[in-house]
Amino acid sequence: MDLFPAAGQRPPAPPRSGRVVPPSASAAEESSAAAAARRRLESLGQVVGVLGTQWGDEGKGKLVDILARRFDVVARCQGGANAGHTIYNSEGKKFSLHLVPSGILNENTQCVIGNGTVVHLPGLFKEIDELESNGVSCEGRIMVSDRAHLLFDFHQVLDGLREVELGNKFIGTTKRGIGPCYSNKVIRNGLRVCDLRHMDTFGAKLHILMQDAAMRFKGFEYSSKTLKEEVDKYEKFAERLGPYITDIVHFMNESILHKNKILVEGGQATMLDIDFGTYPFVTSSSPSSGGICTGLGIAPRSIGDVIGVVKAYTTRVGSGPFPTELLGKTGDLLRASGMEFGTTTGRPRRCGWLDIVALKYSCQINGFSSLNLTKLDVLTGLKEIKLGISYCTKDGKTIESFPADLNLLEQTEVKYEAMPGWAEDISSVQDYNDLPETAQLYVERIEELVSIPVHYIGVGPGRDALIYK
Repeated sequence: MDLFPAAGQRPPAPPRSGRVVPPSASAAEESSAAAAARRRLESLGQVVGVLGTQWGDEGKGKLVDILARRFDVVARCQGGANAGHTIYNSEGKKFSLHLVPSGILNENTQCVIGNGTVVHLPGLFKEIDELESNGVSCEGRIMVSDRAHLLFDFHQVLDGLREVELGNKFIGTTKRGIGPCYSNKVIRNGLRVCDLRHMDTFGAKLHILMQDAAMRFKGFEYSSKTLKEEVDKYEKFAERLGPYITDIVHFMNESILHKNKILVEGGQATMLDIDFGTYPFVTSSSPSSGGICTGLGIAPRSIGDVIGVVKAYTTRVGSGPFPTELLGKTGDLLRASGMEFGTTTGRPRRCGWLDIVALKYSCQINGFSSLNLTKLDVLTGLKEIKLGISYCTKDGKTIESFPADLNLLEQTEVKYEAMPGWAEDISSVQDYNDLPETAQLYVERIEELVSIPVHYIGVGPGRDALIYK
């Protein structure tokens, strides 16, 4: 089966009939923790999505990395290098990924960068080179959609100019050029990966794109020399990228047809969704479940489980409303204990209590089958933990859902429910029943409030620091 329409390109590994998993131990030989893990993993469907429920940085990469060992394909469906996923190999070595899917550490997994993403080739090649230099083989394992849009260095320049232009109303972007690239996609003058196959016309298309940018931003300098340098650079990129370019729509649907197991890794999160987030303080793509279909070209009926990843508290990077934000010592404590600094930018994250209103809203939009509660260990040592369970106006009127109107949101008052904390170190706990009773009560109260089960609980950064409930 030829998955590449152009001649001379190397196809990925042929479809398999599902991942071969070592035989399970007998019930008598298994610990209760191992049995819970096996049951959870075996119950997952053929196509599974892992999506953020808050404002990003929930720890999606870790769950994807853990699950990937049981999946044939791991795919990114939206976003770009503004997504930062930190994962660890079996030796504890840390890897920070931005474009390459988190399944890359699992040597039998095929990694897909879908059409809904925007791809900065210098950044992608840098990631690949760093992985290869650390013994992670990428050859024949990474596929890039021929329909994905190319993000150029000048998009990053425009991102910064746009933020300056906004003044004190700036969005707080990562300045990775994501918004400007998606803007070109929407106004239909962007360049796609498939354009790299036609370098005879590439320069003319790029000229239109860069000339348009120069007309829009006075601070953007553009000349024929700049264009020539960029075209020369992309001629080399085109040659190197050739083996990676794939008709992903065909590949994904063939994989589904051949019963391969597919894991979809979301970037950012629902509260940053271009439609459903705190607009305009959002990203430029659809990190909610709808983005799986539009970003990979697969039908909604193909999607089985969708797992929502939620931090045990709430964080946000950049500008925008944050109803449960803690501006005092408790917020500083959460930031320090949780090492809340951006993977992509290094910026300190704003911290606050878990916002149940926003979480319920996210659950409604995505239809999660289960939740992964991360960083529960960060709450250790707090005498009291609060949950933001409802919103109301200043005159006491209940707000039924997460509002679109930012003026209303900024005036919103949060009603909290206080719960007792715990002092015990939980970072080595493997069995849910071994968690302190107050920690269990916290998890179960979240389940009760959002009506979604918590099946995975993160108690530390390592691969094994995960409880299956």
